Amino acid sequence: MSEVILNSSNFEQEVLKSDIPVFVDFWATWCGPCRMVAPHVAKLAETFAGQVKVCKLDVDEAPEVAGAFGVSSIPTMVMFKNGEAVATRVGAANPAVLEAFVKQAL
Repeated sequence: MSEVILNSSNFEQEVLKSDIPVFVDFWATWCGPCRMVAPHVAKLAETFAGQVKVCKLDVDEAPEVAGAFGVSSIPTMVMFKNGEAVATRVGAANPAVLEAFVKQAL
């Protein structure tokens, strides 16, 4: 399963109304650390296929969504469960750290 690209129109349906936990990577094209973690985020989509929906939201394209969740620095990763943000991590991370972040929210 690949990552779901989020925007202001599909955020509620894809994230808040999801019946499985959702990992959201708040990022931007100009952000170096965001580009560094992108392959690790893509791997999470494979590793947790069927268990966790992995999504990406470009903060430049949906600033109102990023603002609603207090995202002021990127990359920021947020785990959502039952429509609620249950965990947040700011900054680039290696694959093991990202995997542990997802697992602790399952």
